Amino acid sequence: MIKNLPLNSVSVGDCIAVMNSLPEKSVDMIFADPPYNLTLGSDLYRPDNSLVDAVNDDWDKFSSFSDYDTFTRSWLKAARRVLKDDGTLWVIGTYHNIFRVGTALQDLEYWMLNDIIWRKSNPMPNFKGTRFTNAHETLIWCAKSAKSRYTFNYDAMKIMNDDLQMRSDWLIPICSGGERIKAGAVKAHATQKPESLLYRIILAASKPGDVILDPFFGSGTTGAVAKRLGRNYIGIEREQNYTDIAKKRIAAVEPLEQDAFEITASKKSEPRIPFGILLERGMLKPGTMLFDTSKRHSAKVRADGSLVMKGTAGSIHQMGALVQGAPSCNGWTFWHEEKRGKLVSIDNYRQKMRAEKAA
Repeated sequence: MIKNLPLNSVSVGDCIAVMNSLPEKSVDMIFADPPYNLTLGSDLYRPDNSLVDAVNDDWDKFSSFSDYDTFTRSWLKAARRVLKDDGTLWVIGTYHNIFRVGTALQDLEYWMLNDIIWRKSNPMPNFKGTRFTNAHETLIWCAKSAKSRYTFNYDAMKIMNDDLQMRSDWLIPICSGGERIKAGAVKAHATQKPESLLYRIILAASKPGDVILDPFFGSGTTGAVAKRLGRNYIGIEREQNYTDIAKKRIAAVEPLEQDAFEITASKKSEPRIPFGILLERGMLKPGTMLFDTSKRHSAKVRADGSLVMKGTAGSIHQMGALVQGAPSCNGWTFWHEEKRGKLVSIDNYRQKMRAEKAA
C-alpha cells in the first residue's frame, strides 16, 4: 500500500487541488460523477403544479461550455496523474455533458473500454411533453492507456447475470425510497446515485483491498459500497454539508465478512500451464491417444507436447480447431484421455497443477 494516502476518509476542498496533492500512480480505480452543467433556465412543475426538485445548485453552474471544458480537462488530467498504469476510470453523465467529457478523455489519451447505458427502470417523466423521457445516463469506462492490464472480473459479472455475458445496457432503478438521503423533507443531494449501480461497477473492475477514488463524493455512495465490499476509498468533496452526510452514512455501513466479498476469479487471471509440462511431470506419456467426447476424433501426443493425426501436427488448441473446422478451440476442454473405459478431460491435470501453484 502506498504511504501518505488518506484512505477511507473524505477531504473537503477542490478536487483538482486535492488530487494533485496525492502521490502519483496511487489509486486503482476512479469513479467520477462530475457536475452535469444542466441547470434549468426556469423552474419545472409537474402536472399537479408541484415543483420538481431538479439540479439548481451552485456547483452545477458554469458560465459557458468553454469554462466547463476547461474544468473537465483539468480534473481529468489530475485524475490521470494519480491513477495507476493499470487502473481504470468510470465517469457518468447525461446528454448535457457526457459527449464533451468523452472528447476530453480521448484527447488526454485515456483508452476507451465501454460506454454503458444505465437505463432507469423508474425515470422522471417529461412533464412538459416536449421531448422523449430522459430514461438513461451514460457511463464511460476507460483504461489509463491501451497498454493497461486493467481489472475486469468477467466471470463474476457473468455469474451475476445468470451465466450470460454481462451486456453494456444496465436496467437499474434510480435512487429512491429508504435509500434516498433526506435533509428534512427534501433530497440531501440532487443527483444521489443508487448503491446498486456502484455495486456493479466496483465488483466488475476492482479487487478487495483496492483503492477507489471519487473526486465528486457527494452523499458518499462510492464510499458506502466500497466499504461494504472490502475496498478502500478516498473521497473528495467541496461542500461541507455533503461531507458531513457522507461520513455519517458510511460510518453506519457494516462491511461484509472477507469470505463473502470474494468473487469468482477470472480464468484469464489463473496461472498459465503449458501442455508440455504434463509430459515433463509424467502426468501424460508420449504416445497417449486423446479423443473428443464422442470419440469421433483422435490424436496422438508427441514428446514435445504437440498432437499428430493423419500426418498433421499442432498444439492441442490448433488440432482441436482443425478437426472442428473452427477458428479457435480450447484444447484443454476439447481433448480427453481414456481411463478404464471412461473419457477424462485433460483439463483435470491443468487444474491439479494450478492448485499446486496456489498452495
